[in-house]
Amino acid sequence: MKCVHCGANIPDGQLICPRCNAEVQMVPDYNPLDDVLAREVKGSVEGATRQIRTDDVRRQRQMSQTQSVRSTRVLNENEMERLREARRENLRRSKEQQNRRQAERQQTGNLRKDSPEYRRIQQMKRREAAKKKRRNLLLVLFLIVCLIGVGIYVIYQNSYTGVMKKGMSALQEDNYEVAQKYFDRAVIKDKSRPEAYKGLADIYVDQGDLDSAESVYLTALETQPSNEKLYEAVIDFYVKNDELDKISVLLEDCDDSKVLKAVKKYVSTAPEFSLKEGSYTEVQQVSLSSETRGDIYYTTDGSEPTTASQKYSEAILLQEEGVTEIRAIAVNKAGVPSVVASAKYTIAFPVADAPAVSPSTGAYSGTIQVTVTVPDGYTAYYTTDGSVPDAGTTKYTAPVDLRLDAKVTFNVVLINNQNGKATAMTSKTYIPKPSAE
Repeated sequence: MKCVHCGANIPDGQLICPRCNAEVQMVPDYNPLDDVLAREVKGSVEGATRQIRTDDVRRQRQMSQTQSVRSTRVLNENEMERLREARRENLRRSKEQQNRRQAERQQTGNLRKDSPEYRRIQQMKRREAAKKKRRNLLLVLFLIVCLIGVGIYVIYQNSYTGVMKKGMSALQEDNYEVAQKYFDRAVIKDKSRPEAYKGLADIYVDQGDLDSAESVYLTALETQPSNEKLYEAVIDFYVKNDELDKISVLLEDCDDSKVLKAVKKYVSTAPEFSLKEGSYTEVQQVSLSSETRGDIYYTTDGSEPTTASQKYSEAILLQEEGVTEIRAIAVNKAGVPSVVASAKYTIAFPVADAPAVSPSTGAYSGTIQVTVTVPDGYTAYYTTDGSVPDAGTTKYTAPVDLRLDAKVTFNVVLINNQNGKATAMTSKTYIPKPSAE
């Protein structure tokens, strides 16, 4: 038997071609009676139904001169039955032969399982099966990797980062409506991250609306008072827009240690006053201090202090009567001013009673000595001509000797040494005592 693929001789009973390893295809043996029967039947039918033309007869004679052909004639009933019987017998023998060869093939296969050829074929089959299995496995792995890649891409596109990327792209194209939709989606996905709020604020910044941009951050902080990342984003917004004074206002009510630690660079503590607010009857000194390492600036007229105000270097002296309001700020190394601290002080110096003078008004003879009682912190001034004394008249330093040749009016006042305020005036009148005759 020859292989239909490569033409190699295949030993009887072997089912695999030794050259190309192709399987032997088992088909029934060819029986020429089948063709004869087919031609005879075909010829009989055509001869019975078609008229013989002169051209056909001439053509048949010419062909008979060059080659031998089978003549076609009409078969009788017995001949037809004989041909049918022969065909049936041929089919029966072909079937028997096929069954016999199948049995021989199975028997031969069973008998040669231990042969080297059988082992080689089985090994080749196993290798081929292993290759096929690897190919299928690789195909499955490739499909899995593709599915995972598609899944990761879809997940990324709908993740916080993916949505933010789309929003920033729309913002760069000034498509604010689309950008806002993406940033809002990002907030829903993770409201604790500051990037989405920054994106929303940048939409307003691009349009020159800083108040709305600030409102985005402050509204978020109302629900997240312990989010240090959000505080850092707000402070960064203030720094970029040169609104450093708002940083301390933002942190004034924050008592979260984690937040204050995260933004400690920007913390600026308001100054403290050494003297409590209130009313005082003497000259006072007020010292300012702050936990913030930096400078302190203050005003004493109630105006808002800035870095252009008076820089604190020594205690503030309160020596004038009236109300004085001190307002101060501390500025840290980062240039962040604290909130304003203020205190009001009232200075009202007490007024001493009118000075005591002796002797009292009366008639005296000769020379008398007038004494004025001067309390601490005051200086006495007097006149002897009846005029009103002040700091420009005669200063009392010791008892005054008065010769009573005529009527003398002695007027005296006390003036406060600190504020120059004068007390009420004391007036004494001395007249000469008439001589007895």
